[in-house]
Amino acid sequence: METIVVTKPVDHWKTLYRILNYGGILVLLIWGFLGIEYKGIMQTAAGTLQSMGRGFIQPDMAYLNTWTIDGLPYAILETIAIAIAGTFASALLSIPFALLAAQNIVGPRVSKIGKFLVTMIRTFPELILALIFISVVGPGAPAGILALGIHSIGMLGKLFSEAIESMDMGVKEALESCGAGPFEILFRAILPQVSPELISYTLYRFEINMRAAATLGLVGAGGIGAPLIFAIRTRVWPRAMMIVIVLIITVTIIDSISSRIRKKLV
Repeated sequence: METIVVTKPVDHWKTLYRILNYGGILVLLIWGFLGIEYKGIMQTAAGTLQSMGRGFIQPDMAYLNTWTIDGLPYAILETIAIAIAGTFASALLSIPFALLAAQNIVGPRVSKIGKFLVTMIRTFPELILALIFISVVGPGAPAGILALGIHSIGMLGKLFSEAIESMDMGVKEALESCGAGPFEILFRAILPQVSPELISYTLYRFEINMRAAATLGLVGAGGIGAPLIFAIRTRVWPRAMMIVIVLIITVTIIDSISSRIRKKLV
């Protein structure tokens, strides 16, 4: 028996289209790279990296010992305070949104509304929210707290709702059969089961917010970001590297403490 081999006809137009596409991209890349002044960029980069290295080896220790409102200790404490206030206030406010988004609590139709609200809240990044709140409450720590808090409500609301949806419904159904009210069900059936996960998610979010709080100062929302960007713009590398070193140490310590607490909760 003979085997009949069916071959696809070659589409020459499609092949030509791909060649033109890839060729055009290659030409644009070559043109872009040819327009770069590598010598000037390398000299500038080398000088900047050298200055940053000297600043890292010999940081501005006097700035570390400046115990005023313009000093580094105040800036780092303000950053931690912004992260704490924004995180733990949002953790409490996230619980109603999480209950509204949990399908096993309010039903599938209402939970769609809750999930949409949670998604809508977390759509805007912290920096955009910070710019909005700066125009409302003015520059400073309150704008940073509001920005982190609003964004964290969206993120924690999603995580909390997933934790509630995965809990054991037996306790809730038992309380309902005994005629328990909504608050009794919340505080005796729902929160006791999911509280370890809620605390773990909150601590994890605090770690993220600590990093975010350090960048909010770039737009004037308080914290250590403002002196850091000023030091970088004025090329005061010893001060900038001192801020970076302190920030790395602070974030590392907070991450270590938070990780230990979360491991004990799991």
